[in-house]
Amino acid sequence: MAEAFIAYCGEPPTPAVLLSAWNLDPPLLVALALCVPLIHRFARVPAAGWGAWALAVLVFVSPLCSLSAALFSARVVHHVLLVVGVAPLLVVTFPQLNRMALPSGAVFLAHLLALWAWHAPGPYGWALSTTWGYWLMQVTLLLTAWALWREVLREGEPGGPLALLVGTVAHMGLLGALIVFAPVPLYAAHFATTEPWGLSALSDQQLAGLLMWVPAILPYLGVGLRLAFRMLPEEAG
Repeated sequence: MAEAFIAYCGEPPTPAVLLSAWNLDPPLLVALALCVPLIHRFARVPAAGWGAWALAVLVFVSPLCSLSAALFSARVVHHVLLVVGVAPLLVVTFPQLNRMALPSGAVFLAHLLALWAWHAPGPYGWALSTTWGYWLMQVTLLLTAWALWREVLREGEPGGPLALLVGTVAHMGLLGALIVFAPVPLYAAHFATTEPWGLSALSDQQLAGLLMWVPAILPYLGVGLRLAFRMLPEEAG
């Protein structure tokens, strides 16, 4: 049965029970609680820290976690919030962790591999089959996204960060397009979980690819445009 794939977020919910499907896993709640004094004590930009914390609650505690067990499109929303929401907010929150530069090419490749690997059908199904596999997926996506945003938001010449953003937009767009135009459903975990939501497994997959193809890349485009404007020559006074 498809439910056997869902190890952490619980059984796929129906619309009737979604609003009550909060994830109250004690270790998760303890971890989130421990983040509160860390933000209070060490955050250079507290508003960004609380924003990252609130998004973490949304993706891991709110019914979105449960919904992502039913819909691949919800899982993509979950991952997008993690890599373009939580990750850059953490970079802004704790700039003291941004001092050591990493090779840009290695950072770009690590994030590319994490995104493509965890959205391939085999690794995706494996990640949902155990709790530790689920958290390995979350942690690697978050850490590689944090490393990427750290290089993008670093002070200095904008050319390198802009190249990272262009490359990320290109490969995320390609991945989204491949998911949209796949002729058959690919993600066995959701073969039997989408019907209560009025979607076939294929239409849910197409919606997920579209979300990754267009809305997910908008934050990268916005930051990229800001960097591109910085590269324009100033008008002579």
